[in-house]
Amino acid sequence: MADRPQADVDTLLLGLDAGCRSVLDPLFEDGAVPNLRSLFENGADGPLRSQIPPWTPSAWPSVYTGVNPGKHGVFGFLTFDGYDWDVVNATHVRERTVWEILDYHGKSSVVVNAPVTHPPREVDGAVIPGYTAPEDPECHPEGLLSDVRAEIGDYRVYAPRDASGRDEKVEWYRRLVGMRGAAFRYLADRYDPDFGFVQFQQTDTVFHELPGDDEAVRAVYEAVDEQVGEVIDACDPDAVVVASDHGIGEYTGHEFRVNEFLREQGLVETTTEGEGMPTWSTIATNRLRKGESGKAEDEDRGPSVTARGLALGAKVGLTSQRIHAALDAVGAADFVAERVPADVARRAAEQVDFPESVAYMRDRIELGVRVNLAGREPDGIVSPDDYEQVRDDLVAMLSSVETPDGDPVFDRVARREEVFSGPHVERAPDVVTVPADFDEFLSTRVGDGRFGPPSEPYNHKREGVVALAGEGVDADADLAGAHLFDVAPTVLATLGLPAGDRMDGSVLPAVGAAGTEAYPAFDADERVATDDDDVEARLADLGYLE
Repeated sequence: MADRPQADVDTLLLGLDAGCRSVLDPLFEDGAVPNLRSLFENGADGPLRSQIPPWTPSAWPSVYTGVNPGKHGVFGFLTFDGYDWDVVNATHVRERTVWEILDYHGKSSVVVNAPVTHPPREVDGAVIPGYTAPEDPECHPEGLLSDVRAEIGDYRVYAPRDASGRDEKVEWYRRLVGMRGAAFRYLADRYDPDFGFVQFQQTDTVFHELPGDDEAVRAVYEAVDEQVGEVIDACDPDAVVVASDHGIGEYTGHEFRVNEFLREQGLVETTTEGEGMPTWSTIATNRLRKGESGKAEDEDRGPSVTARGLALGAKVGLTSQRIHAALDAVGAADFVAERVPADVARRAAEQVDFPESVAYMRDRIELGVRVNLAGREPDGIVSPDDYEQVRDDLVAMLSSVETPDGDPVFDRVARREEVFSGPHVERAPDVVTVPADFDEFLSTRVGDGRFGPPSEPYNHKREGVVALAGEGVDADADLAGAHLFDVAPTVLATLGLPAGDRMDGSVLPAVGAAGTEAYPAFDADERVATDDDDVEARLADLGYLE
């Protein structure tokens, strides 16, 4: 396919999840990624400031809508309805995407592997959803995935979960990257789109699953670079935009257990019964464990003896979190997770008791604390009259927290409306907590003290990358100050189209702006459930669910 141009894509957007100069520069110097290096050296490039929160499920929707989470409505991997939770999907993104705006202007798009795009909405062109989609996602148009698999041999959203050894993982990373490129080239040839977007997730995954493995990182980026070269050769784009959703770097700070701190302040109550937050134990029990009857062991007969024993143990500090830590140290955690009865792990887990607590962190990825507000939560205990005072108290107490080294844990603690704007601010945490330099790991765990070593070795950072190259691009333009929200209006400008007047970003100075337009209000479909145990388990594998 790469021998001759098969399509004439006007603008190509290349998404590098977690791409940043600290990772790219050594690869540039070693000549490992010549195609990416050429785009950066022959175009305009600079740092790209990410948003709050700088994580895939919220940041990529900001990239492709040009608005902050308060306008598009996604703040993390999870969405909440009372005390219940589910993984976010495209129906939670409540703003028009770039390709939907292009469809409005009569232009076509091919979008491959963009996160939080399942189920896809109809546009002129083709969409294969990415991260948070199920393994066999609905695509647009219907039946597209079968066509792609028939054409390129295989297409997966994720690697098999039983890929275990280091070499096997790296091989799967490379294969997945190859699938993205091959699928995009096939669809570009088939649909001849005006706009193309292909996103590579493995540039982030490798840091979470193989931390500190520079050779694995290089292998992933070499595979991405090969696909970038083949896509450009095949599609002959007039303009190319490279963007990442955030950067990545090692933790040198601490783990701060927000709910344990709030428990010390008398705001969090805990329980060893009930659902609580998704944790290792609840994800593990969702993964396994159904017997021939389709029910967890002893479901019809009440708690098993083992479950009652572990529940008793939890009351004296023997929680499933501690059990998992011990098992993990000897490589047995996954083995046990695949065999422990559901009621055993659930009853052994010490969790936040949401109905009985004043405030709590539900999801560390969304960077904030939620108030158990009466009239909003099913069993809220904070009176609306006391809501603002509770938030003031939370801001004051969290702002004053220091690490064991005497440094502030947070760069900023603020009310949500001071951080976000738009019609969906009410879906954000009530109080937003921004960790210092993103070097402090925030945890929802309770127990084991206020501080500990980070549970993950790498963390997302605020500084990603952006580069523009091709026709009409001023390669000498200064991109200092570029922000995540600027990508969507810039993409539209490369196509001579106005930015939406609801967008928070501006066209980057490397291309000429085309004004703004008041696009029709977003016609939101009903939100639907993801409710996919496999997707939840994959998030737990990457450390996004504790």
